[in-house]
Amino acid sequence: MSGLGVAHLTALELAPDALVREAARAGFSSVGLRLHPAMAGGIAYPLAPGSQALQQLKVTLDGEGVVVNEIEFVELTPQVDVAGFASLLESGAQLGARCLTVSGDDPEQCRLTDNFAAVCELSAGYGLRVDLEFMRWRHIGNLQQAVALIAAAGQVNGGVLLDALHLFRSGGDAAAVAQLDQRYIHGVQWCDAPALAPTGEGIIREAREGRLPPGQGQLPLTWLLNVLPPDVHWSVEIPCLATCAPERLAQAFSVTRAWLAKHKLS
Repeated sequence: MSGLGVAHLTALELAPDALVREAARAGFSSVGLRLHPAMAGGIAYPLAPGSQALQQLKVTLDGEGVVVNEIEFVELTPQVDVAGFASLLESGAQLGARCLTVSGDDPEQCRLTDNFAAVCELSAGYGLRVDLEFMRWRHIGNLQQAVALIAAAGQVNGGVLLDALHLFRSGGDAAAVAQLDQRYIHGVQWCDAPALAPTGEGIIREAREGRLPPGQGQLPLTWLLNVLPPDVHWSVEIPCLATCAPERLAQAFSVTRAWLAKHKLS
C-alpha cells in the first residue's frame, strides 16, 4: 500500500478545493470527490468539463501533491440514464481520476446487469474503472451479490469497493474476501464501529455520520487486513459530526496510520 486516501464523505461539508487542501495538510495523498449526489437532494459538487472551477481544482491538486482516486456517486436505479453520465466521467478524466463509484439500486437483475455493463463500457472510454459499492439497505447489499453482478456484466474494468463497515454490517467476513479472485478487489475504505449494529434506519445514520477510526471500535479489521491484495487502493471513510472537518481529517489520518503501523503496514 502506497499512501492513504480519504473519501469525500469524511468531510462532505468541504467543497473539493478546500477538501484537497485540508486532506493534504492532514497527510492524505489522494481524495475521492462527490461530484454527483448519492441520493436525491444529497450534497454534491458538480464540475463541468473544462470549467474554470475544474481548472482551479487541478492547480490545487498539483500544488498540494494530491491525486483524485474516485469520483462518485452513481445510483444504478431502474430509471438511470447511463449516457447522461458522460460529462461526469469527462470531468473525472480531466482531474486524473482512477475510478467511478456506483451502487446497485434496481430489483430487476437483468436490467441492473445491463446498466452496470454499460457504465463500465462508457467509463472505459475515459480510462476509468468502475467500483461497485454494496450497502445493506440497497438492492446490492452484500459482497456475494456485488461479485455476482460484476461477474455477470463481464467487464474488465468492473470491480468491487470494500467498505469495512458495509462488509461486516451485511454479514460478510474476511474469509469471504479471501476466497475472491483478487482482480475483483479495487479499493478498500477503512473505518471502525461498535460490534453491535444499529437497527432500522440507524444502520444508514451510522454509515453516514457515526463511524469510528480503525482500532476504536470492535470490527474485526485485522482479519480483513490480512487477506487483502498488496496493490489495492486504501482510503478512509470516517464521517463523524462531533468534530469540525479539519480536526476530523487530521484524526482520521493519524489514527489510521498508527493502527496500520501497529499491524506492520505503512
